[in-house]
Amino acid sequence: MSLPAWVFGQNRNPKFPWKLGVVTDEISQDLEWALEFLRNYSLQYCELRELWGKNIMNASPEELERAKKLLRKYAVRVSNIALPIFKYDLPEMPAPASQRDVFRAQFTDHDTERLLEKAAQLSHFFNTPLVRIFSYWRVEDPEKAYPFVRDRLARAAEVARRNAMVLVLENEHTCNVGTGRELARMLKAVNSPHLRGVWDPGNAATMGEAPYPDGYQAVRGLFDHMHVKDLLKDSGKWAWAPVGQGVANFPAVFKALARDGYSGSISLETHYRRADGNRLESTRESLESLLKILRETAA
Repeated sequence: MSLPAWVFGQNRNPKFPWKLGVVTDEISQDLEWALEFLRNYSLQYCELRELWGKNIMNASPEELERAKKLLRKYAVRVSNIALPIFKYDLPEMPAPASQRDVFRAQFTDHDTERLLEKAAQLSHFFNTPLVRIFSYWRVEDPEKAYPFVRDRLARAAEVARRNAMVLVLENEHTCNVGTGRELARMLKAVNSPHLRGVWDPGNAATMGEAPYPDGYQAVRGLFDHMHVKDLLKDSGKWAWAPVGQGVANFPAVFKALARDGYSGSISLETHYRRADGNRLESTRESLESLLKILRETAA
């Protein structure tokens, strides 16, 4: 399969000290299109969330096998599997109803045990220990939900230990762990090598936390994966923006990562869409800006 030349820019990815990749469905629901895109930027890692219009949790065995063969064909490794575990209501404290992004997945807490079992299967199948999870839909007073969330995450970490995987908790502004500070507090409380962080400075910025220095200093040393997205205020509301054109201050973040010897993985999860809605071109715009920032940081 070959994509038209106009899809790709001229920038290629030099060697960086991190496992740099992209969430594939931010490029295309067609995994092969996404992997072709990554190859043309010399990226060797990806994050899996949706495949061919399905959440990976709902993919058939045949689709998973097809994905594995394509990853082998394009020599791309999976850095992290992005699952919707705990992206539903906390039974003791349901959140107010609102529009929510569940990425083609509708589950409840009754599904948690089954989802964790499936997570272990996917982790082993795609040869990656990292599985992304959340912290339940955010309630009006997250402090009241905190002990319930903490205890459930601790039990999940024990399941992860038994299955030789690492659950990585993402700070998500619609969930009870929304900022870097909240992420650090939860990870320190559970205190398990099988529960680490996915630091998303863009998500935290929507809640008023400065990615650097505030967010980074809180989560330093506690995360094994990171999401890159940017945002700015548009008519008083937050809107996703091309990387480098918002408030996330990635030059300072990447300098801090290099200084502190971060060796984990990083995924572009831009969420930004151009006015024409072109998913692939929107991701390309952010990726080329991200690579430019990384080059300047390394200079």
